[in-house]
Formats: sequence, structure tokens, C-alpha cells
Amino acid sequence: MAYLRACGLSELEEDTPKRVELDGTPVSVVRTEGEVFAINDICSHANVSLSEGEVEDCQIECRCTAPRSTSEPASRPACPRRAPSPYTP
Repeated sequence: MAYLRACGLSELEEDTPKRVELDGTPVSVVRTEGEVFAINDICSHANVSLSEGEVEDCQIECRCTAPRSTSEPASRPACPRRAPSPYTP
């Protein structure tokens, strides 16, 4: 599996999503609770950027809706409206 550099750690503020593009795909990168996570940046139910949302309890909340999409790795429980992201470590 090949890895792509999304951004440097110094570019990430705690609990503040950062939008990047990896091979043309928008990705939201989040530093929270001492870890870094990445998830497809487009909300699966509102078609807006997740990096414009808020992070709380390892979850990123879309700015348009109440349901949350997880920023946790795909092996942990996720919002049923979101498929696991191939960019999640």
C-alpha cells in the first residue's frame, strides 16, 4: 500500500479539520486526542466539506446536519451514513 503525504503535523491545529487533496480526492485531516486521522472530505449526506465542520470526541460534525461522521479508523464504529475512508490510517 502506498502512502501519500497530506500535510505536515505543524500544519494541523488540534480539533481543527484541514482540507487537502490527494490524487484529486478531497480529504479532511484532523489532529485530535494525540492522533491524526483522515477521511473523505465530502459529507455523504449533505454533499458539503467536512473540514468546515467541528470536531468533538473524535468525530467530525458536518456544518449542515446533526449526524456525525467518525474520524476514527475504519475498524472502530462509524456513522452508518459514511463508508470507511481509504485514507484513514
